[in-house]
Amino acid sequence: METIIRPAIDKDISDIYKMMRDFAEFERLGQYFRITEERLRDELFGKDAFTESIVALRGQSVIGYALFFPVFASFSGVRRYFLEDLYVTSHARGTGAGRLLLREIARRALAKGFSGIEFHVLDWNRPAIDFYEKLGAECSTTDLNYKFTGKAFHSLAE
Repeated sequence: METIIRPAIDKDISDIYKMMRDFAEFERLGQYFRITEERLRDELFGKDAFTESIVALRGQSVIGYALFFPVFASFSGVRRYFLEDLYVTSHARGTGAGRLLLREIARRALAKGFSGIEFHVLDWNRPAIDFYEKLGAECSTTDLNYKFTGKAFHSLAE
């Protein structure tokens, strides 16, 4: 059966939400999964939405999704997509759906004049690392991933 990639639409929200929850559990981050379907809908389709989403379909079933958004690299002066999520259901892994999702993001990036795609992978997720490296992705050994959240974020904003 053929895998079709298309932009996410409103009726995909429930499927994407379920896969996001599964993804959070897979990454051992389930305790941080707080988004609601309503918030997801607003982030993808609301008036201030800047996150894009595509889905992979087999027949009428959504078997994967990707969430991505534009970022700007100041020193080089180029735009890229930041890939927040790439997820394919366990029963559809190995079918090429992940590669097709990435290909569509790359095509969209090229069409907008972007220079690439960047993303994070958990250091223990060897299957994902192998998948990305097989497609030619390179790992930066110089960047550390920091974030301000919770109390530190609110203190900083005061």
